[in-house]
This record gives sequence, C-alpha cells and structure tokens, in this order.
Amino acid sequence: MRDKTQVNSAGPGDGLIRAGAIVFFVGALATLVTMVPLFLGTKPFPTYMYGLCMLMGVGFLVAGAGVLRSIAAGRRQARSASASR
Repeated sequence: MRDKTQVNSAGPGDGLIRAGAIVFFVGALATLVTMVPLFLGTKPFPTYMYGLCMLMGVGFLVAGAGVLRSIAAGRRQARSASASR
C-alpha cells in the first residue's frame, strides 16, 4: 500500500488542519496585539478586537475536525484493505 501512495499527496482532512492552523495563528496574533496596550498602560483596543481573540479556539476546533476526518479515512482504508485479503 505504501508503494502506491505519493509522497506529497494530500489526504482527507489535511486542508482542514492547515486552515485551522492559519485561523489559530491569526487569533494568537490578535491576542498578542490586544494584550500589548494592557502592558504599556495605553488605551485598550475596542471590544471587537477581543472577539478576534476567539479565533484561536475556532482554529483549534477546525484543526481537530481535520484530524478526526483523517483518522476516519485511515480507518476506512484499513478496513477495506483487511476485507480484500
């Protein structure tokens, strides 16, 4: 089975994992930017900036869904391989 798999082929769930990582890092950057005024003693950002911090959790959930999708595809592939023997 390994000899038929291409090295750079994207499996099911890989796109969700990448998208989740990007959304997570955007949320992490928003968190860092939002916290800077608190340490510098300047005026805090508007409330919607704190809402952008929630992207960290959203990205984590999207990436987790991608991992679960990849696991499910691997299990289906393993079942079909064992059934064909």
